[in-house]
Amino acid sequence: MSRRARSRNRRRLVAEINVVPYIDVMLVLLVIFMVTAPMITMGVKVNLPRAQAGAVTSESGDSVVISVDQFGDYYIDIGEDRDQPVGEEALFERIGKVLDYAPQTPVLVKGDSAVDYGRVVNAMVIAQAAGAAEVGLITLPPEHDGP
Repeated sequence: MSRRARSRNRRRLVAEINVVPYIDVMLVLLVIFMVTAPMITMGVKVNLPRAQAGAVTSESGDSVVISVDQFGDYYIDIGEDRDQPVGEEALFERIGKVLDYAPQTPVLVKGDSAVDYGRVVNAMVIAQAAGAAEVGLITLPPEHDGP
């Protein structure tokens, strides 16, 4: 056999990287991150009634305060009967009237620490449905043990 015949029978070396295994590993990692990401954000413990927060300022100086007492009853600081509990419809109507007159009025929710969290969130949802662009929470400043 001649040299030419031997060189023709030799295979040429392929200088390419096989990326298929890397794609497989990337897809497995993607699935792992997609499954674990929602679990990481759950389970955050918070204590809403006491927090260090800045003051809410408004141009008009007036704000609407919705209070939720320990029994889950709603109170609103506008109108004649401020000391009487109001239903969800009345709460919606009163907030809507104030926001129709002054749309930039801040709406704040003051919830008792013993009330179900869902009642406080429901008050916030009612305020947003009535037209409030932003709804804030009122908290007490944290207690300090020392000087």
